Amino acid sequence: MSDEKGLVILYTGEGKGKTTAALGLVLRAVGYKRKCLIVQFGKIWFTGEIAGIKKLSPLVKIIQGGKGFVKILGDKLPLAEHKKAAKETFDLLYKELVSGKWNVIVADELIGAVSSKLLPLSKAVKLIKDKPTQVDLVLTGHHAPEELINMADLATEMREIKHPFQKGILAKRGIDF
Repeated sequence: MSDEKGLVILYTGEGKGKTTAALGLVLRAVGYKRKCLIVQFGKIWFTGEIAGIKKLSPLVKIIQGGKGFVKILGDKLPLAEHKKAAKETFDLLYKELVSGKWNVIVADELIGAVSSKLLPLSKAVKLIKDKPTQVDLVLTGHHAPEELINMADLATEMREIKHPFQKGILAKRGIDF
């Protein structure tokens, strides 16, 4: 671990690029031999980042938690199942956060889990407050509450200006997933 104070970094907004920015930060951290953990809420399918991150082992580990996104992409699960999975993913994330094993931790789509009411805001606040001093903690997701933005050292909002989807171009392998 470094002696430098760890930051709380937040990527939010309606535009594309929140997870991409977090993964770019991880790539940079690996260049300095920093140990990174990525915990994804609601992402359960194969993406290019899964295969890419395996190539960065043992410095980077990724854990996917949840049951998929709520009420989109054909989701038919009861909300209670999504909440249970989000709580289990959060508990694992929290245990890893306080373990002292990691320099950088990305809680991908944690903000989305809070904004969609799968997790209470108090869980995200606890994560930030209990973060070991030297750990850099990155939170991503749509609709960040003002309280989390205020607690962050760096907050960036991704705003969509133009997207290929507007022209009927679906998500592209290697770019969007």
